[in-house]
This record gives sequence, C-alpha cells and structure tokens, in this order.
Amino acid sequence: MTTSDLSSHTPMMQQYLKIKADHPDILLFYRMGDFYELFFQDATRAARLLDITLTRRGQSAGEPIPMAGVPVHAAESYLARLLRLGESVAICEQVGDPAAAKGPVERKVVRIVTPGTVTDEALLEERRENLLVCLKARGEQTGLAILDLASGRFQVQELKGEEPLLGELERLQPAEILIPEDMRLPGPERGGVKRRAPWHFETEAARTLLTRQFGTRDLAGFGCDHMPLAIGAAGALLQYAQETQKTALPHIDGLSVQRRDDGIILDAATRRNLELTTNLSGGRDNTLAHVLDQAATAMGSRLLARWLHQPLRDRRILKGRHGAISALLDTRAFEQIQPQLRGIGDLERILTRIALGSARPRDLTTLRDSLAELPALQQTLHPLRAVRLRELAEGIGEHPRVVDLLRRAVIDQPPVLIRDGGVIAQGYDAELDELRALSENADQFLLDLEQRERERTGIHNLKVAYNRVHGYYIEISRGQSDRAPDDYTRRQTLKGAERFITPELKRFEDKVLSARERALAREKQLYEALLTQLHAPLPDLRRSAEALAELDVLANLAERADSLDLTAPELTDQPGVRIEDGRHPVVERVLDEPFVPNDLTLDPKRRMLVITGPNMGGKSTYMRQAALIVLMAHVGSFVPARRALIGPVDRIFTRIGASDDLASGRSTFMVEMTEAANILNHATEHSLVLMDEIGRGTSTFDGLSLAFACAEHLATRNRAFCLFATHYFELTALPDQYPTIANVHIDAVEHGDRIVFLHAVKEGPANQSYGLHVAALAGVPKAVIRRARQRLNALEQQSLAGPGQGPQMSLFAAPLPEEEAPAPPEDGPDTTSQALRTAVDELDPDGMTPREALVALYRLKELAALLRE
Repeated sequence: MTTSDLSSHTPMMQQYLKIKADHPDILLFYRMGDFYELFFQDATRAARLLDITLTRRGQSAGEPIPMAGVPVHAAESYLARLLRLGESVAICEQVGDPAAAKGPVERKVVRIVTPGTVTDEALLEERRENLLVCLKARGEQTGLAILDLASGRFQVQELKGEEPLLGELERLQPAEILIPEDMRLPGPERGGVKRRAPWHFETEAARTLLTRQFGTRDLAGFGCDHMPLAIGAAGALLQYAQETQKTALPHIDGLSVQRRDDGIILDAATRRNLELTTNLSGGRDNTLAHVLDQAATAMGSRLLARWLHQPLRDRRILKGRHGAISALLDTRAFEQIQPQLRGIGDLERILTRIALGSARPRDLTTLRDSLAELPALQQTLHPLRAVRLRELAEGIGEHPRVVDLLRRAVIDQPPVLIRDGGVIAQGYDAELDELRALSENADQFLLDLEQRERERTGIHNLKVAYNRVHGYYIEISRGQSDRAPDDYTRRQTLKGAERFITPELKRFEDKVLSARERALAREKQLYEALLTQLHAPLPDLRRSAEALAELDVLANLAERADSLDLTAPELTDQPGVRIEDGRHPVVERVLDEPFVPNDLTLDPKRRMLVITGPNMGGKSTYMRQAALIVLMAHVGSFVPARRALIGPVDRIFTRIGASDDLASGRSTFMVEMTEAANILNHATEHSLVLMDEIGRGTSTFDGLSLAFACAEHLATRNRAFCLFATHYFELTALPDQYPTIANVHIDAVEHGDRIVFLHAVKEGPANQSYGLHVAALAGVPKAVIRRARQRLNALEQQSLAGPGQGPQMSLFAAPLPEEEAPAPPEDGPDTTSQALRTAVDELDPDGMTPREALVALYRLKELAALLRE
C-alpha cells in the first residue's frame, strides 16, 4: 500500500495510511472506539499470528479493506503474544475530542511496544530481566550497552574478540539487540535483532545525547569517557528507547561501566554446561537457580540470577555477603525477614512506571503498602551487626512522607485504570469532593432547595424538577405564578403552570450536568500531578528498592544454607581448591537415594586430576559440582560441602558434552575442538578447567593423540587447575611424566554381568571402563552384549600378544558361533564380597556425621543386594 496519492481513500483511511507510513515495518494498533483495528497487510499478518478473524469491510480506493481487531480491554494479552513472537507494535490512540472533530478524530502513536522496551506489568516475566542490548564494533573491539528499561539499569562495556561477546550475549539473553546495518553479529542466528542506520551510532552525537539525558557536562564521572564504541552503542540505545516510549525517561539518570576482569569470566559454553539459570533443554527446572531461588520478591529473583551469572573476584564484597548470611543464620533472622519481604511488591518496576507516567492506580497502592512494611523490617534488622546488613538497612530507609501522601491521595482498593475514576481518596482535593458530592447527592440538594423555596415563597405546591430538554426548573401553578420572587426567571410556560430558573439553580445545573465528566477530568489531573510529585523522591526510592532486593537475596541464601546443609566457604590467597565432602547442589535434590559426597584437592603441586571410571559412574557430576561450588562461593553463597578452601580463580571453563551446531554448519567434533581451542588459548594458572572426554568425536588414535596433547598443554603451558575426565586409559600414564598430574577414579563393583556404581572418588586409575555393563543397563539386547564381550576378549588377547599378529580388522571378519557362551567374568562374587567387607570395616558411626553414615549404609545395602543375587 503506497501513500503517494491518498485522495482516492476515505478520510479515515487517509489518516491511517499517513500514520502507518511512519511505521512501515511494525504492526499498527489503530484505536477505533473500544477496539484496536489493523488494516491491509497488518490485518493479514495479525490474523495469522494471533489466530483472530480476518474480515473485509467497506471500501477505500474502490477496494474492500482487509481488517482485524482486538478489544482494548484485552489488548495486553494479544500484545504479550506478539512480543513473545518477536514482533513490535505501535499503539495509536485517539487524542482529539470527538465532539469538536471535523472529520476523523485526531490520532497519534503514543508509544511503540518492542520486545526489549516493555515496562507494562502484564507484558513482563515477573522474575526475569527484560534487556535491550546495543552493539557497535570496530575491528576486534565491540562496544556493548545494556538497558533494563523496566528498572532503569544502564550499563556499558567494551570487549575484544568474538568469544567474550558471545559469552556476554549468553549471560544477558537479551530480548532485543540493536546493531548497525553494516555489522555482522557473530555466532548462530538470533531472534530479536534490529538493524539501525550507522549514523545512530556516531560517538559524538551519542555523547551529546547522553550528557543531556544525565544533566552532566561530560561522561568522565561515569568512567566511560575513554570508551568511544560503548558510548556510540549507549547513545543509539537511548535514542531507540526515547523513540519507542514517546516520553522523557527520567529514571535513566546515569550509567555504570562493567569490566570483564572484575568477575570470574564464564564463556558461553560454560554458562550452558553448568545450567545456571537455564537447563540444556531451554527450561528452568533442575538448574542452580531453580534450587537456590526461594526469594520473597521478584526483585530478589532477578538479582540472584544476575549474581549467578556474574561471580565476583572482589573478596571484600564476597566476605560482606558471607558475613551477612552468617548473621542471618546465627540469629535465625531470615525466618522473620522473608515473611516481611513477601509483603513488598516489585518496587523496581513500579518506580519505573511512575517515572514514565504509565503507573496504574494499583501500582501506587502496592508502593504505599510496601513502604508501610519498612518500619517493622527495620526493627528486625536493627539488632544485626553484620556490616553489609547495616548498610542495606540504611539504604532501605522508611519514607514516611511518601506513605502519608499515598494514604491521603489514593483509596485503599482502587480500580485497575484511572479512566474508570474513583481512585483519588475523599478529602484529598476540595474541588473533586464538591464535584463528586454534586454528582452523587443531586437528589438531596433538589429536595433541600424545594423545601427552602416553599418556605421562602409561601407557595406550598412549588416543586423542583428536571427534564432533558429544559434541564432543572422550579414549577409553580398558573394561579400562584404572580407570587414568584423577583430572582425567578421564566423558563417555560405551560397550560396550567409556569416554570422558572433561579441563579442558585442555574449554578447548580451548570455544575451537576457536567459534574461526573468534570470530576473524572479533575481526578485524572490530580493523578498526573501525583505521579509528577513522586518524581522528587524517586532516587531515594530506587536506592531502597535495590537494597531490598539484595536483602531478599541474602535472606534467601541464608534459608537455603539452612535447608540444604550449606557451609561458609573459606576464601584464601593460597592457589588451589580444596573441597571436603563436596556435593552437587542440583543432582542431590533430584536423587531418591543419598548423594555420595566426595573430596577434591587441587594445589600448585597437584594441578590436574585425570579422572577415569565407568559411564554413569558420576565423573561429570563430580566435575560440575567442583565448578558450581567455586562459583557459588564467588556469588556470596554458602556451598554444598563440609569444608571448602578456595584460592584465587579468574575463569571457569567447561568442555562437557557436545552436539552438532547445524545452524553454523559445525559438526560435533568441530564444536568440541572450538571449545577446546578457547580453553587452551585463554586459561591461566588461576583458571578452573573441566575437560570431559576430549577427542571422542573422531577416530580412536586421533582422539587419543589430541587428548594427550591437550592435557599436556594444560599441565605445562596453561598450568591451570584442571579436572580431565577420559576413557583413554593411556592418559593414566601422564602422572609418570608430569608430577603436577594425578590419577583418580570413580569407584564401581562388578558382579557377573551386573555393576553397582559407588560414586566414590578414589586415588589411582580405574582398572576397566565397564562399558558393556552400562550398555546392558541401557537395555541393549543380551545377544548383542554377549557378542560384544566375545569381541572384547579377542581384542584384549591380541593386545597381549603384541604387534605383528595381523590386522585388527580380521577380528571382526572371522565369524563366531552364535551360541558360544560368554567368557567368564574376571571379577565375581569374591570381588563383591571383598568390597562389602571393606565397606563394613570403614563404617564408624561414632566418627561419622549423620550424612556420612547414611551414605555408608546405602552403599552396604547396594553391595549386599548384589551379593544376594
């Protein structure tokens, strides 16, 4: 549809097409009465996306008009669906007075709703951040700006290389990404990417825009004056936010600089593999956040997720958090604080809507009721001596003036929307009270006036009445009309009566006939003034919201420490990681049987552990739990271990599992090698590296060679602290060559064709892989298992015979009898009995914790059951 010649269209379609021309690429919700209508291509597209009826009504330019619509009262649900699909919508409202309009009522776009600029409560996920990200690149450098419009949090950083950028995008999971038209975004295809003209990202124009927004002379005070790419990205982002909101953004009053080295660096693969907030299937179940998040407020949940993705290296901050959790545990104060926090709403987002002028009446009552909880919360915090808790109490404050203002201004339970009226409380404004009284008490006024006029005139049959044509009047019979006072003005003459109006009744009429409309207009005026009045305390209220969110996280972590048997970690300056009885916080929660805890020791003399043992034995769990314990300690949480001493850590790397990256055309092995290359190129002597089954995606000899070389490089060049799990038993010879490498294995016991996984980590290499046993557990047919065992025995015999015995492929060419009995197992009842006797000898109820005793008894039960069979 072109707009070059609009004369052939109806006046309303001319108006629509002019507005649509300014928003060609997004859906336009065009307000018509109680519906938002969509026309032409927008209607066709919306009908498909929303599964609503597409009709054709009327004509314009001689053609039927395709149209579809959604009710105004249900628009939010449709907007939410469109946003989830990555669509943006321009909201076009009637802004003119229909009574005064000549032709179509004046309309204009009042805001543009996009996936990254949503602030409406109904359109946001309560416990998840909704981020808008903007990028500007030059060579290997990328400037990154991040805005959470719903809270006003505005951050910038500059990164070098694709790997850090992909890691940040994985951390942020932005709802929308803005990039210049000529920029290539690395990594797989992403949704929500919007391309903008390059001039939007010009640094000097961005600097001017930002300083005007913040009311500053320059950006030096924010620490980003020397970051031209980040400034360009921030300016483009701010301009986009202003364009979509169509209003000032007073809550965006500054920005902060993020420096990657301030925290423990996690790349994109590590974030996925550790399943911090999202599991490998894309859901939230069985993630670290799912286990740790019992926050009382949505603000707390969002902050905890940020903490999990940004583990810190600043020991001062971490010790402050650990000290606060200890104080909350020692006094059991968290048991009182959490219920108090549940009475507090999502202040971060409410305050943003107040700043944008879009807050609804119930936002104000939630703010009022939340602030009213603060004095009781302060009484709970007062006895606590932890430094961080004292700082938070000061930041929270009490805000009695705001509470008093909102109590006076807004009724206890207002309607959802101000347009319905009935929001402003009685006694707040005399003019509004009078208008309401006129509207609500008109009948009583007329009765009182009638009585007064009868007494004044002595005319006992005088009456005050109303009709639609003549309005209010005083009626006197024709015979009594000559007794009418001088201030009576004749309004109408009837056959048997005269009707009059008085100045008092005229004033009443002028008031009462428009009282409801004027009352509603006055109420809207007062409501807007109230929102403006709340702008002054916004900075203090935002600090309060931030402090409440952190207090919520700390109280939540204290409760989790109590419920999940977590221990305060010890952060030391000595390099290494020492964990006693460590557990996997997520796996422990989903197991039906007791979790078997294990120790871990890494230090300058023992930097790498080569881990062998059966599949399903727990190698990956052991490795992941080490990383999660280190990460939790650097979040400020207590950890699932009896004791944890953790030295300086700068990065955590994981190379665990792999799948094809079909979108980028990369095979499983290519993905594996890309991740390994990133580790080998960036790991340092303070990094924690998890390498699981490196080399398995290619041929045996290639894989073994690569695994050996990677382990050797990590041990001698990177000198990282490394857990290296493998099925290549040849790697267990590495400790003979490199003293900083040690062997450990995951214990298991074989009984005939059966296996029991003991999940205990023991020193030394495993003696076999138990692959056939695991295949049997998976349900592989017994005939296949027997055949595999025969081939395995033949391979082992050839290996013992040494080289020169003929090509190995001949082992698979020679047929074997179908019914040949499987070779007798090397291990049997004697092995199981010995394991059972050892377990009994190690059982020491007096010297064990309840958890250790429970695990030991479970292992005894499993071994005894295996022996009985």
